[in-house]
Order: sequence, then C-alpha cells, then structure tokens
Amino acid sequence: MSPKAPITQDVMTIPRKLPEGKVNLVGLTRDQLRAALIEHGTPEKQAKMRTGQIWQWIYQWGVRDFAQMTNLAKAYRAQLAEHFVIEIPEVVTRQVSEDGTRKYLCRIAGGHEVEVVYIPEEDRGTLCISSQVGCTLTCSFCHTGTQKLVRNLTAAEIVGQVMMARDDLEEWPTPGAPKDETRLLSNIVLMGMGEPLYNFDNVRDAMKIAMDPEGISLSRRRITLSTSGVVPEIARTAEEIGCLLAISFHATTDETRDVLVPINKRWNIEELLQALASYPNASNSERITFEYVMLDGVNDSDADAHRLIEHIKRHNIPAKINLIPFNEWPGAPYKRSSNNRIRAFANIIYQAGYASPIRKTRGEDIMAACGQLKSATERARKSRKQIESEAGLG
Repeated sequence: MSPKAPITQDVMTIPRKLPEGKVNLVGLTRDQLRAALIEHGTPEKQAKMRTGQIWQWIYQWGVRDFAQMTNLAKAYRAQLAEHFVIEIPEVVTRQVSEDGTRKYLCRIAGGHEVEVVYIPEEDRGTLCISSQVGCTLTCSFCHTGTQKLVRNLTAAEIVGQVMMARDDLEEWPTPGAPKDETRLLSNIVLMGMGEPLYNFDNVRDAMKIAMDPEGISLSRRRITLSTSGVVPEIARTAEEIGCLLAISFHATTDETRDVLVPINKRWNIEELLQALASYPNASNSERITFEYVMLDGVNDSDADAHRLIEHIKRHNIPAKINLIPFNEWPGAPYKRSSNNRIRAFANIIYQAGYASPIRKTRGEDIMAACGQLKSATERARKSRKQIESEAGLG
C-alpha cells in the first residue's frame, strides 16, 4: 500500500475583524489572555490574577461589558475597554420545534452563518455545535455535506456558540449566588456542521475553555466529539482534549462506506478500527459511540448488523451503537429504514451484548435533526448561474 499524504488543513481560519484593532478576549487560552493583557499595559506581576478575574467574568458569569467587572479598578476597566472586546456569534434566527428543540442560525465574521441546535431532555440538555462553515466530507446521506466548505471556525466562534445558547436559556448565574448544579445546558456534542478533526487546534482550545472549572465548567465526560474518521487525529483527541468520542461509522464494508462516507477512501474501516482500539480513553465507562444512520436497503441488513458486531469484537472496542433513523431532506438520495427493520437490527446488536439505542428524531419539523443542518443563506447567496451550473443546467 502506498504511503498516504500527510493530513492538511483544507482552509485557513480567518478571525473576526474587530473595530479599531481591538482584540476579542473570547476564545483565547489562559496563556494567550495573560499575554494579551501584558501587551496592552497590565503589569506582569498582576497579569495572572487579572487573567483569573476576567476569565471568571466572561465564562462563569457571562458578562460582556468591562464596566460591570466590579472587582477591577475603574481606571483598569476603562483601559480594558480601550483595547479589548468580548464578542460572540450573533443570533440571526431562532426556531423552536414542537418538541422543544431550538435551532439557531448564527452569524460570524465575513457574514457567514452556522447552525446550532439545543435539545432538551428530562435528564440533560444537549447543545449540538458546529466547527466549520459547511463541510469538506460530502457524505452522501448528509444535507450539511452538500454545502461546500467555506472556512474553519475560530476558537472564539466555537465556544461562542455555547455562550450564545446560555444567553438564550438565561443560564448565567448571578455573581455571589449559591452554585446551582442543575444545568439546562449540560452536554456538548460536536456533531453540527463540519468535521471537528479538520479544525483540531481551534476545537481543542474552545473545549478546554468550556471545561475550565472556573468558567463554564463542563466535565470532559459531558463533551462528545464526533468524527467521520480522521485517523491521525484520533489519539490527539484523547491526549489534548480528553472528551468522549463518537464515530460516524454508517457502513460495515469499505465498498458501501466509500460511498456514504468518502473519507473512508483515505482511511478505511480497518485503519479506523485500529485507531479506535488504541484510543487512550476507551473503557467500559467511556465507551466509543458508533453512529449508524439507517438507510433502507443500503446498510440495514441482518448481515450488516452481524458484521458490525464482528468488527467491534475483533478489535475489542468498548462500544455502544447509536442507531439513527435517516432524516430525509429535499432531494435526498436515500430512504429511512422501516421501524421494524431498525428494531430487528437493534435487537441483533443487543443480543450480542452491546447497547443499541435508537435515536429519537428531534427537531425534524425545523430541519434541526441529525444530518439536516445547512445554512439556507449560503444557498440563497449563490447566483442563479452558480445554481444552474451545479445542477448541470449551465
């Protein structure tokens, strides 16, 4: 087998242009924040303390106005306002599904937009966030994949989605109030637009901010990163982020997966399984989730179910299999497997000793379900000529 080309970033990350050269403090690591404060006049001896104070105001209390940071001297607050801003993505539209799911269209630098989904459940509230504008993977069953990749999101734009949702849920605590452990936003899944592992550094920095105990303070076990199988970055995910891992698996043969998840042509099923088998955080308490979209007549046979089990057992991977009824979208080339077929598939997996929950479809009425996210404005922005050309009419 010929050696594979090294992994490359498909696009550059372009940070937001800010007024009058001001620096956005959102998305900076603690070290970067400290360095920025020193560069703009904070005495080095005070910088560590000031970093901690400002960090708490931004990420624990959700404050965006330096004037409200009352444990800082008035003159210092004015100095901060002169050099810095605290900016997050802007909500353009907010839709609420019949089942309570919320879908936000958020505008970022360059006028681009990404979608974010909040899913309330009895015991948790999950925020599905995006890591790229569009997607480079072109998975054939995924509506998001039909939107070409525009650019990576910055760390500020990624963690800013979490902050935006907390704004909408009115979940920022009041300074000085007793700590409330119940959370409306308790879990994050990197399952929105884009492939997180093609934007590794920004995703890592954003999730480190979300996990910081003096800020948003989410446990690493409350964060799940979903990848289509960027094999070289899987070990780094455990080492540098430490979150749970989900794999968009979706097929049990290379022939089928090459079509459904084209990244399989670069790193095939066997290479992916080997990487998962050595994932440092994989254990019975932190199982790897295999996401498997159920497509009628494509990947939903009893033979597929048995092959899936054989793959996992052969590599001794602690796993659960999350079966996803296909969420149809206009022009989709596939149909959803029948409920009976999905149940039969799930039962084979369950009998083999693996959890096989069937994901309840949420937010389908507002196109917020898994695989349906796509910025309508990205489509609308195209000229008639571009649309005709892509449709083969030009």
